[in-house]
Amino acid sequence: MLHFEPKNISVPELHKLLLGGVAPRPIALVSTLSKDGIPNLSPFSFFNAFGANPPIIAFSPARRGKDASLKDTYNNLTDTKECVVQSVTYSMVEQISLASSEFSSNVDEFIKSGLTPIKSNLVKPFRVKESPFQMECKLLEMKNYGEKGGSANLAVCEVIKLHIKKEVMKDGNIEPNLIDLVSRMSANYYCRANGESIFVVEKPGSNVGVGFDNIPEFIKKSDIFSANDLAKFAGISSIPTIEEVLKFKTKIEKEHYNIKLTLEKDFFEYQNLNDYKSMLIISLKLLKTNKDDKKYLEYSAKCALQNNDKEFAWKTALLQENIS
Repeated sequence: MLHFEPKNISVPELHKLLLGGVAPRPIALVSTLSKDGIPNLSPFSFFNAFGANPPIIAFSPARRGKDASLKDTYNNLTDTKECVVQSVTYSMVEQISLASSEFSSNVDEFIKSGLTPIKSNLVKPFRVKESPFQMECKLLEMKNYGEKGGSANLAVCEVIKLHIKKEVMKDGNIEPNLIDLVSRMSANYYCRANGESIFVVEKPGSNVGVGFDNIPEFIKKSDIFSANDLAKFAGISSIPTIEEVLKFKTKIEKEHYNIKLTLEKDFFEYQNLNDYKSMLIISLKLLKTNKDDKKYLEYSAKCALQNNDKEFAWKTALLQENIS
C-alpha cells in the first residue's frame, strides 16, 4: 500500500487521488439563474442523494483550484435559492463536457453547449430537455468548508418536483439500460452504466445469512470459488442438511437421465450456456470414473451462484463431502 497524509501532498495531487478512488461518481447537471436572469449550466461530480423523506440531494460547487474564486452556480444559488439538477446520459456527455468550460458569468451555457432549455414548473431555472431525469430543487443550506483553492461548498437541496421520461421506465423502476447514465472517474475517464457493466446483487432484506464463519473449510479453501462466491454462500439463511443434499442428488439424476455426454469438453459447453443443472449431472458421471476429481462440482456450484441459485449451489458444493 501507498500511504498519504493530505497535509504532506499538494492540493492538485490530493484532488487527483480522490477522483480516482472515490469513483464512479454520478454527475449533477445543475441549471441556475443569476439574479439578473442569465441562465447558467454546469456539471458537478461531487454529487449524490441522501434521503427520500424529504427528498434531499447535495452537490459541491467547490472553489476553483487556481484562484479560490467562487463559481457562478454557487453565486446564483445563494442569490436565488433555486436550481434544477439533471442526470447525464451517454448521448449528451460531450455536450456536458463542453458546458464545464470556464465561460464568463454573462455567457449562457445552454447556447454554448447546444442543450435545450425548457421551462420548469415550480422554480425559475430552466430544465434540460435532453436529460431524461430532472429535479426541480430549493436550496436548504450552503455549507462552506474553507476559503482556499479546492475548498468544498456543499449545496444541500430539497427536490420539490421530478420529471422522468416514460421511455426509461420499466415495471415502475428506472431501467439502467434505458436511461444509459454516465459517471465520472479520474482524469479524463468516464464510465457508462450500460450493457455488461450492469449486474445484479440480491439484497439481504430481512434474511440473516449464516456468515463466512459457518462455511465449511473445504469450500473456503477452494481455488475455484472467489471471495464474492463465498459471500453468496454466506448469505443463505440455513445450510442444507446431509439428507437434503442426498435427496437433491437423486432428484437431479432422475430429471437429467437423458444426458449421455460425459466428456470434459461437453461439461464446459454447458457452462458456456449457464446450464448448471446439466453441468452437475455430467460432474456426477465423471466422478464415477475418478472419485478424487471434484472440481466439476465446484464449477457447477459456481455457475449456480452466478445465476443466484444459492440453494442449488450449496447442495452441489456439499456433495463433495457426501458422495460415495
